[in-house]
Amino acid sequence: MSFTSDVKKELTANFSTTGALLALVRMNGSISIFGKLTLSITTENAGTAKCIYQMLLDLFEIRAEIHVHQKTTLSKNRVYTVFIEDNVNDLLDELSLADSLLLDNGVPLFVKNDPLIQRDYLRGAFLSSGSLHNPEKGEYQLSIANVYQEHAEDLQEIFHNFGLNAKIIERKNRYILYLSKAEEIMDFLTLIGAMQARLKFEDAKMIREMRGLANRQSNFESANINKTVLAAQEAIEAIRFLYEKKEMVQLSPQLTEIARLRFENPEATIKELGEMLEPPLGKSGVNHRLRKIIEQANDLKNAQEEK
Repeated sequence: MSFTSDVKKELTANFSTTGALLALVRMNGSISIFGKLTLSITTENAGTAKCIYQMLLDLFEIRAEIHVHQKTTLSKNRVYTVFIEDNVNDLLDELSLADSLLLDNGVPLFVKNDPLIQRDYLRGAFLSSGSLHNPEKGEYQLSIANVYQEHAEDLQEIFHNFGLNAKIIERKNRYILYLSKAEEIMDFLTLIGAMQARLKFEDAKMIREMRGLANRQSNFESANINKTVLAAQEAIEAIRFLYEKKEMVQLSPQLTEIARLRFENPEATIKELGEMLEPPLGKSGVNHRLRKIIEQANDLKNAQEEK
């Protein structure tokens, strides 16, 4: 089951509200007149269809029908239609949608003026056409598809009322309202009553961030190890070169001693080399002596190349 499906399953378990039903009818509903007025509300989510059926029964004592058909011959998706043929006029009047489904493409005005209904309307809007990327993949995006630009812009205004900086893009004849910041997505899930989904989202985000931190730490440590190995190899090659050229006798006793320790302990860290000396020497002192050895080897190489 996708993360979107999990969210919608949780939302359908909430109690019935007029605002949520209003959004579902407004965004997914269509009316027909064949002898009398009928209303069809379509969705590709079986749980949402059952939720619409239950809200109609709970709020208006309307017993609808649910019709199911395949989307296309090549698609596995099913389309669920909640069909109402009795008391449609009364239902639309109760929802203040008597004219809106035909003449208005935006969010009903009374919704814009009521913060409590706005929350329920947002829940219905997500049930209608919302989607949410799986946060475990690090793709933080929540979106709601709208057929009409006016409705998308009205919905955007409601998002802004709750401090959510939603944006709109046009894609495939749809106007997509979306959030792309993890914190705002979690706030939206809390707002519409999907607390379990919010907690799962937060856990997935935290785990991903901890993995990222661990990977960065591991990469940092690997880089340091590689740097240490390369530095040790450079010093060992310089010591070997001086030994082969019988130039070790030219080194001071301090450089001779650190050269011996470096050559005999190729895997030791600078700190460990310093602790082997008598008296012990700090990392900067060891580095200084090894650099002197490397410089002498390089000077000898340059002198030989110039001859």
